[in-house]
Amino acid sequence: MDKDTLYNFFEGNASLDEEMAVRQWMEESAENRQAFLKERKLFDAMLLLGNEKVIKAGKKRFTIDLSSLRTEFIKIAAVIAVTLGGSYLFHQYALEKELMAMHTISVPAGQRINITLTDGTNVWLNARTSLTYPVKFGKKNRQVILDGEAYFDVAKDKNKPFIVQTDQYNVEVLGTKFDVDAYAETGEFETTLMSGSVRVASTSDPEQKLTLKPNNKVYLQDGKLHVTTVDDFNPYRWKEGLICFKNESFTSIMADFEKYYGLSIQVRNMEVLKYAYTGKFRQTDGIDYALRVLQKDIKFTYQRDDENQIIYIE
Repeated sequence: MDKDTLYNFFEGNASLDEEMAVRQWMEESAENRQAFLKERKLFDAMLLLGNEKVIKAGKKRFTIDLSSLRTEFIKIAAVIAVTLGGSYLFHQYALEKELMAMHTISVPAGQRINITLTDGTNVWLNARTSLTYPVKFGKKNRQVILDGEAYFDVAKDKNKPFIVQTDQYNVEVLGTKFDVDAYAETGEFETTLMSGSVRVASTSDPEQKLTLKPNNKVYLQDGKLHVTTVDDFNPYRWKEGLICFKNESFTSIMADFEKYYGLSIQVRNMEVLKYAYTGKFRQTDGIDYALRVLQKDIKFTYQRDDENQIIYIE
């Protein structure tokens, strides 16, 4: 890392691009992190001496005459000896605090969002989903907190597993593609693996854990995890703006419509609950279009209360 950029960063004069470059460089390896701390301690010592000339010289100390700074560096060495423990601990604390700073993204009903995390992991967030993640991942793992549904394409890093923490289960991977459906309000949990390998573990019961293989999904039923093969990946095309069903109950379809369109659906016609449906809609077509398509196969009418955002199935 260029010394001028580092010292601009220490002095608080770095540009946004320079700040990002320094933070990214620091996270690339343990050696870079140690080099950063070493330079920071030296800068602090210079600052304590109150000698701006020494600070400026520090930026170019590999090109200047070191003998002319011998006296100053002897002073610096003394200051470092006194402040080494405190300075190191303080900056370790400050850096760890920075790594713990969290962002939260919340997706409203009827929308979806695509983001890329700092490690290169690509994430699609479905409607009514929130994802909390650190500004910078730590040294041991890459952990995020999910409430809702998300599709992850995880950047590979064999030294830092990627962990998705949900209300009931954690999903741990090294590099893979998978979908997690875990809305806390419903109490349901499901993880579908497209490629790679994931390990699913209960947050409360150490005995509940398993490793999932590609083209399989794990789901929660009666408080236990169950695994089944997946032969239709259309339901996971929500990130493309598609709402897909295969032999889904009318109740399940209405629940998804509530999620995607941000309204409440009240079923008064109990006859419709006997039917299952297979179909595909574009989210942008709107709920009226979707309901009219369903009416071709299932006999029902509906009324809209737009003021209260309620649809009644008659």
